[in-house]
Amino acid sequence: MRYLLGLTLLLIITFYAPAPLPAGEEGRIDDVVITSSTSDVLLYFQMRDFISSEMEQGIESGLPLTLTFFVEVYRHRWGWWDRKLVDLEFRHVLQYDSLKEEYLVDRTEGGLREVATTSLAEARDLLGRISGIPVIPLEALEAEQTYTLRIKARLADKSRPPLLSRLLPFRRLWSFETDWYSVEFRY
Repeated sequence: MRYLLGLTLLLIITFYAPAPLPAGEEGRIDDVVITSSTSDVLLYFQMRDFISSEMEQGIESGLPLTLTFFVEVYRHRWGWWDRKLVDLEFRHVLQYDSLKEEYLVDRTEGGLREVATTSLAEARDLLGRISGIPVIPLEALEAEQTYTLRIKARLADKSRPPLLSRLLPFRRLWSFETDWYSVEFRY
């Protein structure tokens, strides 16, 4: 009886476990550049390999895709916990307009709004690109101190109904989260 119960549980877990994304399609943060303007620290980076072919088919059938970015800045403090100075969150949403046959990318940060393109490759690039977002004012930084900037991205399909989101087979099909990407800098 115990053997039968264990085998049944194993089959259920195997059947309902989401298929892993193929290697290289789990997304990565790349080309990170931290620089400054006359008043702010600016951040540039690009997400790569985060849309699978199944996601592309879903986008072309009308499902929106949401990429959420998280940015944190910490000041190192010797002999004490690092102090969090910045905690940003912003979203990029990709949708396909089948009537106009164009992809729409809506970005919430830095006053950027919706951009339209007919190329999926360009839409994917726009969805994953951060260009010169102000992260922290220079006046908030102390001279000769070390800081850590951390970046994380989460891809999620926000179009599913709540009941469907709770079903195991569909839980991870359109979602992933990167590890924190950390960069140290001195000011």
